[in-house]
Amino acid sequence: MTDFHHVSVLLKESVDALNIRPDGIYVDGTLGGGGHSEEIAKRLTTGLLIGIDRDKTALRAAGERLRPYGERVKLVHSNFSQIAWVLQTLEIEKVDGILLDLGVSSPQLDDGSRGFSYMADAPLDMRMDAGDALTAAAVVNTWPQEELRRILYAYGEERYAPQIAAAICRRREQAPIETTLELVDVIRSAMPPAALREKQHPAKRSFQAIRIAVNDELGAVERVMADAVPLLRKDGRLAVITFHSLEDRIVKTAMAAAARGCTCPPEFPVCVCGKKPQVKLLGRKPVTSTQEELEENPRARSAKLRVCQKL
Repeated sequence: MTDFHHVSVLLKESVDALNIRPDGIYVDGTLGGGGHSEEIAKRLTTGLLIGIDRDKTALRAAGERLRPYGERVKLVHSNFSQIAWVLQTLEIEKVDGILLDLGVSSPQLDDGSRGFSYMADAPLDMRMDAGDALTAAAVVNTWPQEELRRILYAYGEERYAPQIAAAICRRREQAPIETTLELVDVIRSAMPPAALREKQHPAKRSFQAIRIAVNDELGAVERVMADAVPLLRKDGRLAVITFHSLEDRIVKTAMAAAARGCTCPPEFPVCVCGKKPQVKLLGRKPVTSTQEELEENPRARSAKLRVCQKL
């Protein structure tokens, strides 16, 4: 795929939230098509933007888009969960802001050949980084039935997870499930007629669950949230856009913990843990898309932006 056009969600809100300093150092941990990065780079003079993505197709497209900004931009092929390692290799100790736009990007969904979509027939792949070993085909054809049920329920919030997991195991005993539409057929066969009549595509939740498992998306979010705050300079900001409740819960919990400080039980008369708040939360509720943005980009409907500032 040569075209990697991705509409950046909450673009103005997230970049404004970083409170860009022209001489600051910023990390876009989920480079994608480079939309957020371009807005950050525009605001830099002597500063530096580090763009990270695990998808080489995205890196190539963003590299073309960001070429006019020259040495203000440095692109790195890595997972955003490796942000501490990336900065260490660049000999950078602290940064002024980190932006994370989580979830799968539109070009990945729209390129049927990559196996993310339940609307196009393709090999069961779903890897964001084509160099990773684990594929959706391996998950579907080799993972135990109980593990399939667990991920379908935990990652897809699929209420028919037991039935779908059992149907997958029955089908794969006859022959491996090799394509996306084969998997859709198996999922449909396991669901009652009423569920098939719902507005949402019957395979949507299962495909989300398998994609999350293949790419260890929730584990990556947990790791980056643990590492990001210590990498910020005083007054530096962390801005995170999530697209489903599982990601948002991790981000919300991690930011709240960093803002809370003391973890002593309430009955203790004085603090003995010595933990101090590391950040302050900016805004009590997450920022969501305007009606105007939703009309232009319906995929922004579930997006939530949370921001905190280093103390």
